[in-house]
Amino acid sequence: MGLILWLIVGGVIGWLASIIMRTDAQQGIFLNIIVGIVGAFIGGLVMSGGSINSAPLTLTSFLVSLLGAVVLLAIVNLVRRGSVR
Repeated sequence: MGLILWLIVGGVIGWLASIIMRTDAQQGIFLNIIVGIVGAFIGGLVMSGGSINSAPLTLTSFLVSLLGAVVLLAIVNLVRRGSVR
């Protein structure tokens, strides 16, 4: 059940981050899921010193994951385009 929850929440987080960073038209659902899961991992490392997966799904962990996904997309945009956008 945990894997299905990862995919659903990761997809939602990746989709919201892509809307915030205005890259939604360039990404599909698969890339949204990847961005959401990797962003959650990055957010967990930066904010709490560990993986976000050890914490239960709360509003705070959701926002930390979203922040990590936005940072990930900003870094990708910076490398690809030379600007954060």
